[in-house]
Order: sequence, then C-alpha cells, then structure tokens
Amino acid sequence: MSQDKEAAAETEKNKISFSIKGRASQAAAAAEKVPSVVKLETSPLVAKKTPAPVSPLVQTAVPKSQNYVGNTRLEPPSARKPSPPAVRKETVRKKRLKARPSLSEDFAASDSVYYRKTGNESVIGSGTYGKVYKAIHVYSGRMVALKKIRMEGERDGFPVTATREIKLLQSLNHVNVVPLQEVMVEKNDCFMVFEYLAHDLTGLLNHPTFTLTEAHKKHLAKQMFEGLEYLHRRGVLHRDIKAANILISKTGELKFADFGLARFYEKPKKQDYTNRVITIWYRPPELLLGETQYGPAVDIWSAACVLVEIFTRHAIFPGDGGEISQLDKIHAVLGTPSRSEWPGITDLQWYELLRPTHRIASTFAEKYKHRVSADAFELLEAMFSYDPANRPTAADVLEHGYFTVEEPRAQQVWELADLEGDWHEFESKALRKEKERQEREARRREREGGEGGAQGKRKAEEGAAAGVAPTEKKPRTSVEVTG
Repeated sequence: MSQDKEAAAETEKNKISFSIKGRASQAAAAAEKVPSVVKLETSPLVAKKTPAPVSPLVQTAVPKSQNYVGNTRLEPPSARKPSPPAVRKETVRKKRLKARPSLSEDFAASDSVYYRKTGNESVIGSGTYGKVYKAIHVYSGRMVALKKIRMEGERDGFPVTATREIKLLQSLNHVNVVPLQEVMVEKNDCFMVFEYLAHDLTGLLNHPTFTLTEAHKKHLAKQMFEGLEYLHRRGVLHRDIKAANILISKTGELKFADFGLARFYEKPKKQDYTNRVITIWYRPPELLLGETQYGPAVDIWSAACVLVEIFTRHAIFPGDGGEISQLDKIHAVLGTPSRSEWPGITDLQWYELLRPTHRIASTFAEKYKHRVSADAFELLEAMFSYDPANRPTAADVLEHGYFTVEEPRAQQVWELADLEGDWHEFESKALRKEKERQEREARRREREGGEGGAQGKRKAEEGAAAGVAPTEKKPRTSVEVTG
C-alpha cells in the first residue's frame, strides 16, 4: 500500500513538472516573437515551488517593424524628440501712432518743411553772401533763420567759403555764438539753418522808442567780449564784427553771427591772410595799410567800434567806402600816428602811398570823454591803440575796472520780452528809408503850400481891387501812406 502512495506522488510530481515546462516553453516562444522582451529562465528553485495560478498569455498581432510591450510602443532613445523648451509668453501692447498734425492752409501749401512768406516779406538780412530768411518749421512751429548759400558763378561745386563756415561752426559751442542746427538742400538751393533771434544790435540801437540803461549796455558789452574771448581761445578770428552781426534774443542774450569771413589761425606762427576783410567802418588801420600778418587784435578794434555804438548809438568812423576816406575818418578822431606810437607803421606796404600829408591832433577825448564813464573811456583808449601789440586781449578787457569795479553792475535786458516786433538792420534800413521819404514828402507839400498861398494872396488882392469878394478855400486833406 505504501508503494501505491509513492507511485501516486511520483505521478503528481511529474504532472506539475510537465505543466511548468510547458508554460516555460510557451513564454520562450512569445519572447522570440517579441525580441525586446527579456526571456524568462526557470531556475531549479522555481521548479520545486508551486507557482501561483498563471492566466494564459494573450498575444496581440504586432507589425514586425515596430517594437511593443503589450500595447505600448517602444522607441530607441535616439529616435525620441526632445521636448521643446518652455516659452515665456509676454503680452505686447502696440503703441498707438500719433495722429499726423493738422497744418494750416499756408503750411500745407508749403513746398518746404520750413515755411516762409513769399517775396521779401520774410527777408531779414541781405548782403554779398545772399539773403537770410525768417522761417517756421511746419510741424514743430520752431522759428529759424535760413541763410541761403550763393551758388551762382561757382565752377568748382560747393563754395569753399561756405564749407569753411560750416566746418568752423560745427566746432564751436558757446552761449554767445549762434548755433548751426543743420544744412538743408532744397531743390537747387542750399541753406544753413540757424537759431532765430528777434533782434540785432543795429536794429535795436535804431529803435525809435526803446533805450538801453547803463546797466543794460554793460551787460551787452560783457557778453560780446565773453564770446570774443571764447573764439580767440579756440583759435578763431571772426574778421567781420559789426553791430549788424551781433544778434540779441528777446531775453537779452547776445550771440555772434555771420562767420562767412571767419577762419582758424595759428597762434605761435605768423601766416599771411587777406586784408580785404571786416566791413570798412570797423576795419583797423593796419589792414587799411596793407598788413597781411595779423591776429586777434583786428577783432578787438572792431569790438571797440561796436562798444562806442552801444554807448552813443552812432558809428565812430562812418567813412565813404574807400581806404583813403576811412583812414581820414580815423585820423580825424584819433589823430595821425607817430613812429613812437606805432613803431611798425613804416614797414606796412601801403604806408608810403596812404601816409597823411600833415599832422592831425586827436579829438577823441573832446568828443567822448563826457559821453561815457571814466573807466569806459580808459578802456576805449586802450582798444583804439594804433599799434596792435598794445591793444588788450578779450580776457584783459573782461578784467578791466569798467566790468569789475564800476557801478552800476551789468544787468540783463529782460525788458526786450515786451518789445513789439523784430528789429534787425534790414528793418531799420527800411524804417530809415520810409522816414526819409516822409521828410521829402513834407518838404514838397510845404513848397506847394507856399506857392499856393502866394497865388491865393495875389488873386485876393486883384479881386479886392476889382470889387469881387474872394472865395473861401477848404484846407487840403493829405493821406499819408506807410508800409
């Protein structure tokens, strides 16, 4: 009986072993169909233990070109696409464009960005260089001065004088020098665009009602020499200082303008320059006598002439336009120079030709000592030295007692803000011509009135002799036209 039990146990054992081997073979067959699945190996220990019930494997048809574990597709690491980087989203608000400014009818009809009136209405200056126009920027409303560059007769392109002026102005930056804003090409014309200032010194001094106080005069003179000191320190000769080339704003700021004749000079060296510079009323005697090697002293003489105009409202040497007559005007005020006063006068190339025929005494003190203060007279005497080497520099002038000690102190001309209209040399010339026309018209009316009165008197006498009463004549009404 015991043998039967052992045989039954052995049979059961074989059944279990056969079942395990069958399932292992099935798993191996499935692994061959799916290469990526790791094959199961049966260890001897597993065969001895009774495994948990295993459900039959469910196989799914899978394309041979793809790898799957169950229903999950397996891809090699190299084929996996990297996830895109995180992008930070920002909300961008579009700026609203400003509406195009609405222009007035005149501005809209302008062919240029700088509007100016037609004809000569906008002209504020004229000379050999061309014309200067008052203009308005059509979009910003900014007032500017347009200096037209003359191109007539230029065979070599752009004028060298204009090129020199532009280059020089670009290198300057001072409160008492008018700034160059831009250069504009318009059709066939070229303009230099400057800051606009309402007055120049000539127009202001010729104003019919406005007058400067002594403090105002000193402040204008101080600004003039501060600007001149800057120019000379930078190695620039202006060479055309006159009242018309000195601009003044409505707040009393003074600025040098018109650098068409200006140029750089070498301080340690003596170079030859042309002596046909500086408006002749303001030209120093050494240039009138042919000097070609000169320096800042020529500007000091011109500035002294302007200073006299500030004090007296009149030019000190108003000549007739020639070198000989201009020297005569200078000699009439300052007297003829001696060799002791001006040692180098005999070396000037035109001295023998223009030397005075007789000795003339100075009348400068007689004419001006009572019209200016003592310090101002002393300063003018120094600046009007015949010998250029004896004239003070612009820095020396600013250290003179007239500016540092004498009362009243300099005071800015704020009152110009209330002055109506713009006053330049151009307007003052037009005003002078109109005044002369009115005077001629008044003299003509006086002559006609005198002749008419004499004729009426004779007719009345003849009528009285004949017994006829004279008829009453109505007064003549005259209409005066100004413009």
